[in-house]
Amino acid sequence: MAGKSKDPIGAKRRKTQARIADELGKIGFALPGSAMVRNYRCGKANCACHSDPARLHGPSIQWTRKLDAKTINRRLTEEQWRDYQAWFDNARKLRALVGELERLSLEILEEDDRWPRR
Repeated sequence: MAGKSKDPIGAKRRKTQARIADELGKIGFALPGSAMVRNYRCGKANCACHSDPARLHGPSIQWTRKLDAKTINRRLTEEQWRDYQAWFDNARKLRALVGELERLSLEILEEDDRWPRR
């Protein structure tokens, strides 16, 4: 009778994966990119924003994200920023949890003794 094979994942890792899955299930809507409050210079050479000392335009709330390898910027109103801030936070949590799950998966794979040793 053959012996039981060793569990390559282990109880601790299964518990970690279950925690990650639970946290993923609690995440609501998520917006990619980031939103930040910024002051800026315009393109008009004679504007006060180009003087010394500069009187910059703003503050303006800008949402930046990538779409098809292009950077997309949109301005948000303060109301939109308040309404969607949790969605930006959710996207950060989502990326962190997926990263944690990927690291855990790679750890398990690297310990698999079926890989040829270097």
